[in-house]
Amino acid sequence: MIKRKDIRVIKKGDPKVVNAWVMYDWANSVYQLTIASTIFPIYYNTVTRHGNDFMVSFFGFKVINTALYSWAIAAAYLIVAIGSPLFSSMADYTGRRKGFMRAFTLIGATGCGMLFFFDASHLELGVIAFALGTLGYGGSIVFYNSFLPVIAEPEDQDRISARGYSMGYLGGVILLLFNLLMIMKPELFGFDKQSAMPARISFLSVFIWWIGFSSITFSYLPKYVFRKRTSEGRILTNGYRELQRVFVEIRKSYRLSIYLTAFFFLMMGMLTTMFMAATFGEKELGLTESILIPTILGIQLVAMFGAWFFARLSGRIGNLKALIISVMVWIIICIYAFTIRGAGGFIVAALFIGIVMGGSQSLARSTYSKMLPDTTDHTSFFSFYDVMEKLATVAGTFSFGIIEVITGSMRYSVLSIAIFFAIGLIFLLMLLKRDNAAV
Repeated sequence: MIKRKDIRVIKKGDPKVVNAWVMYDWANSVYQLTIASTIFPIYYNTVTRHGNDFMVSFFGFKVINTALYSWAIAAAYLIVAIGSPLFSSMADYTGRRKGFMRAFTLIGATGCGMLFFFDASHLELGVIAFALGTLGYGGSIVFYNSFLPVIAEPEDQDRISARGYSMGYLGGVILLLFNLLMIMKPELFGFDKQSAMPARISFLSVFIWWIGFSSITFSYLPKYVFRKRTSEGRILTNGYRELQRVFVEIRKSYRLSIYLTAFFFLMMGMLTTMFMAATFGEKELGLTESILIPTILGIQLVAMFGAWFFARLSGRIGNLKALIISVMVWIIICIYAFTIRGAGGFIVAALFIGIVMGGSQSLARSTYSKMLPDTTDHTSFFSFYDVMEKLATVAGTFSFGIIEVITGSMRYSVLSIAIFFAIGLIFLLMLLKRDNAAV
């Protein structure tokens, strides 16, 4: 029951609310850098390998350690992709959007905190905790993004969204630098060089950071938002009906249907690369954390330049042509990565990944935005876009693991990513040939 005293008018552009919303990017981006991209993948490989033996037992099933890792990501994102329309529908019906966002935050942060107890004797705990962290992150973002049009006027949304991205990057880097110092110089914190405690404490730091700073967000975001009084019997299907309606609209548009097919394969390649880069470097190349962590941190720095570069490039030649160039670079990177044998090659590949990573993601979203039909229902179209992105993550990471199991080498999994990009490129070129596809 929503009490009258809990209802208050939402004033768009309220500085306190906007700053609180931005703070959530600062809070949750530490998952992406410390858990998903750097410290946890390296720690996971170290804990789950026994010399040259990479097989582990997960609830009695024998599986390659890195395949299990990629499938944990796929499982988490599959739950988010399937469940997000349901959760969004329930949030709309009850008006408790913040409540759902807080629930996913607790799931994600707690999962990260549970990783403190992960060691060679507790593999199942570690994999489940990592999957919960990934699930919480992906689920909370759905509701976080949905608050933007609620708290900001349309003309301010791009600027506020960019602030959130910048704050997230800054927060993630600050915590990663602290954790990197603890891992590289453990003696400064009273640990010996062989101790796993610095890495385990870094997982706990993500829990504390995420919970602590997100509390600022939840203190100011409105508790109830636009409650929609639909029949309770339809609450389970409204979100899926909306996606179905958008799908029908997209099928009517050659440009949108071809573009979203390309987008699916591009995200399969791009997001799988982001999740699996550190794992590949540690397992296939034998690189240590002293090389991997600074290199992946460098990717984030270069990505800022890359986003600016491709924004300028798209202004000169158009979004679609700029996106095609970035995809060509991705294909070259993947083929080159297949041949890498040492640290130098990995660093070179990372440099170019950084250049195209930021630019590709921003171009993909802005290109889609420009292709949307003349409608006020942009939220539904972007919900469809988000589900496509998550399903692409599922397909990419699951395929990565399957190919490694079949071939026995992550190198062929990396080569498969080049195929994903190549398929996406074909659809983009089909789109470019259309006279009316100049975006």
